[in-house]
Amino acid sequence: MALREEQWPALPLSEWRDTCETLQLWTQIVGKIRLTLSPWINHSWHAPLYVTAAGLTTSPIPYGTRTFEIEFDFLAHELLIRVSTGERRALPLREETVSEFYRMLMRELETLDIYIHINTHPNEVEHPIPFANDMLHKSYDPLFARRFFQVLAQADRLLQTFRARFIGKNSPVHFFWGSFDLAVTRFSGRPAPSHPGGIPNLPDWVVREAYSHEVSSAGFWPGGGPLPYPLFYSYAYPEPPGFRTGAELPEGAFYSEELHEFVLPYDAVRHSDRPDDTVLAFLQGTYEAAAKLGHWDNTLDFNFRPRHFARSGASRAEHRGL
Repeated sequence: MALREEQWPALPLSEWRDTCETLQLWTQIVGKIRLTLSPWINHSWHAPLYVTAAGLTTSPIPYGTRTFEIEFDFLAHELLIRVSTGERRALPLREETVSEFYRMLMRELETLDIYIHINTHPNEVEHPIPFANDMLHKSYDPLFARRFFQVLAQADRLLQTFRARFIGKNSPVHFFWGSFDLAVTRFSGRPAPSHPGGIPNLPDWVVREAYSHEVSSAGFWPGGGPLPYPLFYSYAYPEPPGFRTGAELPEGAFYSEELHEFVLPYDAVRHSDRPDDTVLAFLQGTYEAAAKLGHWDNTLDFNFRPRHFARSGASRAEHRGL
């Protein structure tokens, strides 16, 4: 039980909501630095963060002939800045306002001769306050920051496994700081109807470019709004007829009429006898409903399963011809 609790820790949003809201804004500041300095990639793939062995990173960001990287380390509770020329900065993650975090980070970058101006208006949040003026959000609970990372690490591991089963166009597993969720997206290859937009504080043209082609998307979200608890989700855009009743789901999963997505509560995963299998069954079942009902090309499925090799006696190396 102790090992299970360490691997799949409790993450009730009600107990760390203030920290969650503050972290969302801190990650937006860091994410906007990457966004501003990186060349545009379709579907805004130049903007997200990525899970590391300790937290979340921008990955290398170009700046002239140098590159630099910013990482949230939720184990040591530091914000790390590394530059390709060898310089390094470590700033403490602690209780401080968004305004203080923003000014501190920009000052540190300037000491490294990195000068940047970002859009300081938060995205995808209600009642946004410009970063430099936000004295309201200032919470940082190290215990829940670490738990959040531990859950992200588990979700990332399983989403990477799921991603490997598809040979068509699919996204990296990446963390969107606007919506504050970890996601992976598969594409049918066909254009989609124009998205209606309407996401708070996010330009409609960004949403329409992100959903320019048919998708089946899934991920992990710490929760909020009508579902104030952590969850795995899966949806299709456009949603094909029969989708909401057409998926084979593991115990505890359901279709949310509020979110227009399939939902698997995180606690259902934590208490499952086989958490990995529960998550992967959810991801696979909801994708198959989207693909079948949306008439996707079924040759895009790689259908790789480790258990196939166990039945055949073939090793992974033999499968690869090594």
